[in-house]
Amino acid sequence: MNVLLWILQGLLALAFLAAGVMKTTQPKEKLAPNMPWVNDFSAGTVKFVGVTEALGALGLILPAVTGIAVVLTPIAATGLALIMVLAAVYHVRKGEYSSSASTPPSSSSPQ
Repeated sequence: MNVLLWILQGLLALAFLAAGVMKTTQPKEKLAPNMPWVNDFSAGTVKFVGVTEALGALGLILPAVTGIAVVLTPIAATGLALIMVLAAVYHVRKGEYSSSASTPPSSSSPQ
């Protein structure tokens, strides 16, 4: 069971890291075709979301692997869950119900 949890934790961290790095390094205009929600936010906000996702991904893995400040792992998980809840609320308010059910929200597109 422990191995399965590490695998799932690693996959989740990889997904958030990829999404975070993409939002942090790509200009808003390049993200807009696949992530229309970026048009409703400033470039700084999009980059902030990307940085928080990337840091959260690192926080899921590094403390538990290194044994240093292991309390940060559940804090990072809670932070990422909060990001997902806020993203779902945003998509529901916009009437994008199919987008609110997908994770991470960076890979969703309204229909």
